[in-house]
Amino acid sequence: MEIRRKPFQGVWNIIRFNWHFYAIVLLVFSLVFLFKGFLSVNYQIILQIGAFIMLAITAISLLVSYYIYDVSDLYQLKWIKISGNKKIININAGFDETSELIKQINPKIDLTVCDFYEEKKHTEVSIKRARKVYPPFSNTTSVQTNYLPFADETFDLTVAILSAHEIRNEEERILFFKELNRITKSSGEIIITEHLRDFNNFMAYTIGFFHFHSRKTWLKTFRESNLIVNKEIKTTPFITTFILRKDGSTA
Repeated sequence: MEIRRKPFQGVWNIIRFNWHFYAIVLLVFSLVFLFKGFLSVNYQIILQIGAFIMLAITAISLLVSYYIYDVSDLYQLKWIKISGNKKIININAGFDETSELIKQINPKIDLTVCDFYEEKKHTEVSIKRARKVYPPFSNTTSVQTNYLPFADETFDLTVAILSAHEIRNEEERILFFKELNRITKSSGEIIITEHLRDFNNFMAYTIGFFHFHSRKTWLKTFRESNLIVNKEIKTTPFITTFILRKDGSTA
C-alpha cells in the first residue's frame, strides 16, 4: 500500500517549526549587503564570502531534508510488516507524523501511541510549535521515559521513529530502552529509526549533526539494554533503521 503525504510537507514543517533560524540567516545576509559600503574592500569580500557560505549551507540542509522527508520512501515505513490484530506501540517525543501512517499500513492492528514529551525537560521551541500544528493522535498516552505503564511482553512490535534521540542523557536513554525491552514480547521486534552523527549528516547539517547520536552510542545503548541488532537498514544515506530483538531470542 502506498502511503501519501502532502507535497513538500517535510521540508515545510522544518521551515515553519524553525523559522527563527532561517529568519536570522536572512537578516545576517541582508545586513552584510546593506552595510558593506561602510567597510574596506577586504572586509567586504570576507563578509560576502561568509554570508554566501552561510546561505549555501542553509540551502543544502533544506535540499537534503526535502530529499529525505518528501522524495525518499522514508514514510512508506516498508520495514514495518505486521499482520492481523497484532499489538504495536508507537512512541514519539511530542511530534507524531507516523501513527496515522502505521494505521494505513494495516487498519486491523491494535495500535497504542505514547508520547514522552515533557515541557520542562524538552524545551526545544520547534517541538512546541509542532505540537500546536499537529494535535496528538487519538488516545495518545503521556508516559515517562523511565517507566512505560504496560505489562511485561505486551507488544508484538515496538516502534520509535525519529524520537529516541531526544533523550539526551545516556542513563535515561538506557532505562528507556530497558523499558522497551520489557514491554516487547520475546518473539517481537523493536524498530528504531534515526539520523546518525556521522559524515553524511555532517555534510548535510554541519554542526546540527551534534543533535544526533553516533552509531557507536546507539549500539552501546542497545547492548546495555540487553538488545541485539537483528538488521540495520539505510533508508537513505542520512537515515538508519535498527531492527532489534531481545538478546537470546530466536527469529
